[in-house]
Amino acid sequence: MSTALQQGLSEEIVRDLSDARDEPEWLLERRLEALAALEDLDLPDVIQTPGRRWTNLTDLSFESLVDPLNQSDETERVTAEGVEVLSFEEALDDHEDLLREELGATLNPQSNYLTALSAALFSTGTLIYVPEGVDAEDVKIRTEMRSNSLFSHTLVVTERNASVTILEAIGDEGPTENEEGRYFSNLVEVAAGENSNVQFGSLQNLSQDGYCYTLKHGVTADHATINWIEGNFGTRITRSDVETELNGEGSESQIVGAFFGHNDQHFDVNARVWHRAEHTTADLVTRGVLDDVSRSVYEGVQDVGRDAWDTSSYQRENTLMLSDDSEADASPKLIIKNHDTEASHSATVGQVDQEDLFYMTSRSIDPLTARNMLVEGFFVPVLEEIAVDEFRDDVEALVQQRLD
Repeated sequence: MSTALQQGLSEEIVRDLSDARDEPEWLLERRLEALAALEDLDLPDVIQTPGRRWTNLTDLSFESLVDPLNQSDETERVTAEGVEVLSFEEALDDHEDLLREELGATLNPQSNYLTALSAALFSTGTLIYVPEGVDAEDVKIRTEMRSNSLFSHTLVVTERNASVTILEAIGDEGPTENEEGRYFSNLVEVAAGENSNVQFGSLQNLSQDGYCYTLKHGVTADHATINWIEGNFGTRITRSDVETELNGEGSESQIVGAFFGHNDQHFDVNARVWHRAEHTTADLVTRGVLDDVSRSVYEGVQDVGRDAWDTSSYQRENTLMLSDDSEADASPKLIIKNHDTEASHSATVGQVDQEDLFYMTSRSIDPLTARNMLVEGFFVPVLEEIAVDEFRDDVEALVQQRLD
């Protein structure tokens, strides 16, 4: 795969992309480092069992999907009082030192082939900078993809005692004329300062002829909180990784995920948390619904380090299948290296409860309406975890649209 892609990708293309954006030399050098690393990097790890790979990324025709110099998007950035929400072009003018220090510091751009590809080719980016003591809500980034491929990067930096709620949404104009479909890549990194609070909601609803890869990675300082809310409804294949490193004492993280697949959609969703300091807490909650011949793969990892005394870590994943031909796999994992830990994990896969369905139909509710009501109820535990009204309304609307 990498050889095929690199036939159409060169240092000259990366330089042209950087020159068109009038970027400083240090940023160009980082792009070129990521480009050079492609040759030695592998695709993201996928769960495998003997004779079977749960998600196959190797069949993607990246050469026909990726068009680095023709990336186009329309992005609306809405800020709140005291918060700076800047495109990378604006950030280079106003906060170049901050951008140079923090970009790629939280998330390793060379962690796998697709992250390096995105680091070399990103054309749209956003810096969200929350100064000390600022408490802000309703920060929004809404992007409409208008090209065959788009690479995006979002950087969130919060200072001491700051708080921010962010909603990031990605959509497109509809199916593309390219027979291979679209490709969207988004890297998000969050650096949460001491006693700060970040709630980051992400909603992906791209056309179902496309492919999506996202990696969201956060790092906490002492007593900081990073809460992720992830909703996936679009694309043919989605690979989504959401991760938090609890490096600060008393820090916390929650990862909430929801997906709804139909037709032949494939969702590979992963939630990971590393407890590396004392008195840290994590809660991972994912719920998904599958219909037709759609498929899901879930991996959740709670890694408790040797120095992470007094840790609390919980994980639960539930998938509801609406057809006999849909398929789901789940692999929750606990890695505990410290005995002073409270931790649990669970994963369930099942179909609509026939007794519940019979009860509702016996009270004059038609079968389809009854099934839809049960599906809506299935998502309630996830919706209750979403504190952002707009995000919750968007998820509910997409669930209803899928049911209709």
